Amino acid sequence: MYGNGSFARRLRLRRLYRHDSSGLLVVPLDHAIGAGPLAHRGTLDGLLAGLNEAGADAVVLHKGAVRRVRPDRFRAMSLVLHLNASTGLAADPDAKYPVATVAEALRLGAEAVSVHVNIGSATEDRQIAHLAATAEECDRWGVPLLAMMYVRGPLVDRRDPALVAHALAVAAELGADLVKTALPDDPAAIARITANCPVPVLAAGGAAGDGEAATARLVEALRAGAGGVAAGRVVFTADDPGAVTARLAGIVHGRTSVGVR
Repeated sequence: MYGNGSFARRLRLRRLYRHDSSGLLVVPLDHAIGAGPLAHRGTLDGLLAGLNEAGADAVVLHKGAVRRVRPDRFRAMSLVLHLNASTGLAADPDAKYPVATVAEALRLGAEAVSVHVNIGSATEDRQIAHLAATAEECDRWGVPLLAMMYVRGPLVDRRDPALVAHALAVAAELGADLVKTALPDDPAAIARITANCPVPVLAAGGAAGDGEAATARLVEALRAGAGGVAAGRVVFTADDPGAVTARLAGIVHGRTSVGVR
C-alpha cells in the first residue's frame, strides 16, 4: 500500500487510506467538463458534506470546483485533483487535454492527482506522454498519482481482459501509485488482472442508474482482488448519495458482511 518514492509521497499515499488500510473508496466528481453539470440535488459543497460523513476516503475534483467547497469538508476525506479533461462535444471525445499541474494541486491542498488515459484512442500517444510527464512531476513534488486507464477506441473491445491488463501495465510502468479501470465481468479474469498488476486496482463504479447491479459488480470485483472502488455516477446520481456512499464504504472497509474477503 505504501509504495515507493520519497517520504512525502509515501506519507500522502498513506493519508488517502483514511478509514482502513485494506481498501480505498474514491468518489470521482470530475464529470462536469465531459458531460455537463453533475446531476445531483443541492450544491457541490452539500454533496461533499454528505460524502465526508458517509466514509468516502477521497474525492476527485477539477481545480475550479475546489474553490466552491469548504475546507472542512476534508476533515476525514482527501482531495485528489484531476489534471486533464475533454468534452463529449469534441470531434474526438476520447481525447484528453492537460488542464492543471501537480504544482497547482499542491497549492490547492490536494493529497494526490489523477490523470485519465484512453488506451486505443486516436490520441493515445499524447495521453501516455502526459501521464509520463505527470509521473515525473509527482516524483519531483512527492505526490501520489492515480491513473484512470480505460480501453477506448474505434477498434478495441473495452472490457477485453488482455487489453485491460495492458492498460494497467502502462500505468504501473510509467509510475502510477493507483489505477482505476472498468474491469471485465468475469471474476477469474479480474483475479488474473489484479494479481498481475503491481499497484492497487480500483474498480470503476459504472453508469448512472445501475444501482444494485453496480453494487453487485463492485462486490464481485473486491472478492476477486480489486484494491478498492472508484464510483462517481452511481453515487452522485442516486436519490441519497450519502446512503450509497455509506454502503460502499462499509463494503470496501470490511464493515458490511457481504462475503467480501
